[in-house]
Amino acid sequence: MTTLDRDEAHAPAVPAAPVVAGRPLPLTVAAPMALAAGLALLVAFPPYGVWPLAPVGVALLAAAAHRRRLRAGAGLGFLTGLALFGPLLAWTNLHTGYLPWVLLSLLQAGYLALLGMATAWVSPLADRTRWAWPALTGLLWVGQEALRDRTPFGGFPWGRLAFSQDSSPLLRLAALGGAPLVTFAVALVGGLLVTAAWRGWTAVRAAPGDAAPARRWLPVAVPAAAAVALSAAGLLVPVAAAGDGAPVTVAIVQGNVPRLGLDFNAQRQAVLNNHVDATVELAARVASGEQRQPDLVVWPENSSDIDPLRNPAAGDRISQAADAIRAPILVGAVLLGPGPGEVRNAGVLWQPGTGPDLTQVYAKRHPVPFAEYVPLRNVARMVSDKVDLIRSDFVAGSTPGVVRAGSTVLGDVICFEVAYDEVVRDTVTGGAQLLVVQTNNATFNVAEARQQLAMVRLRAVEHGRPALMASTVGVSGFVAPDGRVSDATGFNTREVVVRQLRLDGGTTLATRLGWWPEVALAGLAAVALVGAAVLRRRQRVMPG
Repeated sequence: MTTLDRDEAHAPAVPAAPVVAGRPLPLTVAAPMALAAGLALLVAFPPYGVWPLAPVGVALLAAAAHRRRLRAGAGLGFLTGLALFGPLLAWTNLHTGYLPWVLLSLLQAGYLALLGMATAWVSPLADRTRWAWPALTGLLWVGQEALRDRTPFGGFPWGRLAFSQDSSPLLRLAALGGAPLVTFAVALVGGLLVTAAWRGWTAVRAAPGDAAPARRWLPVAVPAAAAVALSAAGLLVPVAAAGDGAPVTVAIVQGNVPRLGLDFNAQRQAVLNNHVDATVELAARVASGEQRQPDLVVWPENSSDIDPLRNPAAGDRISQAADAIRAPILVGAVLLGPGPGEVRNAGVLWQPGTGPDLTQVYAKRHPVPFAEYVPLRNVARMVSDKVDLIRSDFVAGSTPGVVRAGSTVLGDVICFEVAYDEVVRDTVTGGAQLLVVQTNNATFNVAEARQQLAMVRLRAVEHGRPALMASTVGVSGFVAPDGRVSDATGFNTREVVVRQLRLDGGTTLATRLGWWPEVALAGLAAVALVGAAVLRRRQRVMPG
């Protein structure tokens, strides 16, 4: 017998229809709905990109968990989490085996289990004031993501509702309140949908002889219309246009790797050569007049896994490229130290003629646990000996990625850091005019790359800045401040794209507010949980 079965075993039998007020949906209906919720959420994300299904998934889970006991709500949320995160994170098992993928998916599904439990807990509030149901749904989703984004070991924000909306009108809300506000809006729409469906199913069937059928449909029509209106209202939010500053020409070099997989590290010299050669070829096209002279060249993460500051041959090769193109290159490099057995994942500005500018080096501030460093290594080794593939732990940097390349100020973040709100925002408040995401997707696939590009699109809108993603293997490309993508490259290809940008130093409301929208929304979620506790206690002590 499953946990859900045990939890519902003593509940009174529930007829299939109509729904009786005060009872949850039959478990035989709720469990498939929870699975369907996860699949709907999955298809909302790239590479599928059917963003309207995100609020549908939210609505399905909210309905499935409504009025359930806490363990049943948690179980239904866990089913949703498995259906979402299992396929969404499948790229993590391509080269490391099934165990890391399974463990990560189970961990992330656990947070949706907490969401399902919280949804069940606040059911009395939704029943008491039905129009509070949409707001409760939105608040709980923000609260769940705030927790998941930070725990454990710094959190893992992949799969936030906001990152499914890269082509949605709701993306523009990022300019007002960042990813938390977009997530709230998506979940609010989902809450409106479940309010319409739940009220409609019960109310319409409860009074089939009512003489005013139009009036009976109001509980359906009003929240449904509000859901559509809210989704479309995003189009009214102003977003930044191209800046009016001096034009800056930027080149992205996607050098590719000889073979996809973890052994790209064994191909370090070949990967470096690919990026040098592609840059030298670009220089030849510039010299012949076929291509515009770039003011800046961006190489991706891991474009030089040979420390160019300590290996003269690697440094000479990068200098060859910089001298040929006659522009600074932001190099993604692995730097040895500062201590023995430690390394840093860094962006190093390499100047033509003079070499590395050691005043303009950014070290990644949020290394990925169990991928770039191994916390609790002895314990982790008991689970999988693959942790020993990580021979040196990456050390976190301590300063934001503000890199000054002449008159252009870059906001550099590396790989998964683009998913973390404050890591990106700190570069903008530090003066960044252009957001740069250096990444290496050689150990993943095109689905992961497109999910990451969706995050770049949100960040561009959130901070009103042009942005770019430079990948070793793709997808690379430029993103305008309104979220539009230009010059996107293919996957597992060698390509160079050049674009002229106009930069601006304006500030969006989201940049100014920082994390306060999330604090406010998550705080209200906590208030809702406390309010539900008070209401539940009153209901228990009422005579009856």
